[in-house]
Amino acid sequence: MEAQAVAALEGRIGDEFAGAVEAILTATGRVLVAGIGKSGIIGRKIAATLTSTGTPATFLHPVEALHGDLGIVGSGDVAILLSKSGESEELRGLLEFLTRMDVRVIAMTGRMSSALARHADHVLDCSVAEEACPHDLAPTSSTTATLAMGDALAVALLLRRGFGREDFARFHPGGALGRRLLLRVRDVMTDAPAVRPDTTMREALVLLAERRGTVAVVDENGRLLGVVTSGDLTRLMEREEQFFRISVSEVMTNTPRTAEPDQLAAAAVGVMERNGVMALPVVDGEGLLVGMVHLHDLMRAGAV
Repeated sequence: MEAQAVAALEGRIGDEFAGAVEAILTATGRVLVAGIGKSGIIGRKIAATLTSTGTPATFLHPVEALHGDLGIVGSGDVAILLSKSGESEELRGLLEFLTRMDVRVIAMTGRMSSALARHADHVLDCSVAEEACPHDLAPTSSTTATLAMGDALAVALLLRRGFGREDFARFHPGGALGRRLLLRVRDVMTDAPAVRPDTTMREALVLLAERRGTVAVVDENGRLLGVVTSGDLTRLMEREEQFFRISVSEVMTNTPRTAEPDQLAAAAVGVMERNGVMALPVVDGEGLLVGMVHLHDLMRAGAV
């Protein structure tokens, strides 16, 4: 029943919805979200989603508003009022005050003929055929539909504002998602061990042991030519008994996967996973080696 209620919303996205989006976009103040009971709980979530996606919003309890909290209301605000019946007594006083303050009102209601719908500037139809409650009483389908409509509103605003991944990360710096979106390769990379093409495998062996199994090969200008890994060494030992004097140029991978300093750390992890490698040389725009980034360091930094 709840799935059907959400699916039915699609056909109601039209001029009223577009008008609500424009009202919020052009507002000079914040978005005030209000509702009572289960609608209030849904309202808190809608306000939180709006705020985290670039639209400053706050939840205003209708009863507390009439006992002092109306002080936060400004004439440049937009209000989203939630009520299944559209006749909630607790919302009536708030609606009257908002009207006097010339605050534009967006109603999310299940009754298009209700008092709330009649007095609102824009009405979003969240009506449902039936609650999922077997007695058709407890708000279930109606709250789900209202929540989905609120999410649709938030996402439409997000798109209109051009709110991107980096913007989202700025608002979530303390979470794992924020770390993944903000962390760059340069934040995790280390100094890169490097050798010249004529370096022998005997010399490279020491670096491979000391520097976690990946050594870069560069030319006289520091431009990356390839990499030698512990895996390359193992395969060489299997086919050559006298391998110490062999130059790294005969063993190295000539077209290694690389990372860039400003690349997202999570993207570097994806490159490693797809290609089965544990480290990537980091190069600048001219192909010069500037560092090495290792999977274990990326994992410790929270890139995955």
